[in-house]
Amino acid sequence: MVEEQAEHPADRIWRRHDRRQRLIRYAVVLTVTMAVVWAVHDIDIFWPWVWDAPNQISSLGARMWPPDPTRLGAIVAAMLETVHIATLATMLTVFIALPVSYIAAQNTTPNRACLWLGRFILVASRSVNTIIWALLFVAIFGPGVLAGILAIMFRSVGFIGKLMGEAIEEIDRRPVEAMEATGASKAKVIVYAVVPQVMPAFFAILILRWDINIRESTVLGLVGAGGIGVILQGAIDTFAWPTVATILVAIIILVLLGEALTSLLRRKVL
Repeated sequence: MVEEQAEHPADRIWRRHDRRQRLIRYAVVLTVTMAVVWAVHDIDIFWPWVWDAPNQISSLGARMWPPDPTRLGAIVAAMLETVHIATLATMLTVFIALPVSYIAAQNTTPNRACLWLGRFILVASRSVNTIIWALLFVAIFGPGVLAGILAIMFRSVGFIGKLMGEAIEEIDRRPVEAMEATGASKAKVIVYAVVPQVMPAFFAILILRWDINIRESTVLGLVGAGGIGVILQGAIDTFAWPTVATILVAIIILVLLGEALTSLLRRKVL
């Protein structure tokens, strides 16, 4: 904050930023504006479709109302399959993410090579979207639930591993040093000095990731990886818009139930 003095000492004008700071801010705003304009121009948007979007939304909403409950049994079964995909993938992720997080944490990694290997695995997992993983596993194992489970699992490794690695790096070193001073083995140090400190974070991360996986599992069927997305894609392809509306309502209810359950689990566990 600066005060710029005018011709008379008593006449002062308060300004939040000085001249140099204002010029920098203007330059940043101008640069961002130019980047946005360039991006919008470069992606070649067909603007007549944009202006017609409200009419299309209204027309689609009219075709989707009222929702059609005739396939409700199949929709509920597909929703349960979606939950199973998310749950199994989350549980299986633990067996990969925990060892990776251990070697990716600077204070527990055996050596520099293991550190970079662990971090490479975490970055590779997070860099590839779940849908891309699903496409790869559908190509390998064929359409079905297995491809969906593996896609969710490979995506979750990076999320859980990174957060658990950060939790391990933040532990109190004194219990670890005390056990090492008594000659405890590496395994005992991990079990009795590291694990108790990271267990609250572990449960919080696991619950959060399960909630995320439920949401991601709803779209896996769009690429043939099982779950409610299979029925959704079929309804869209056949223009069965009332069925699409029913599926969307079911997905929203599932996500809300998952959110309520995860909130309850966090209050009980943490």
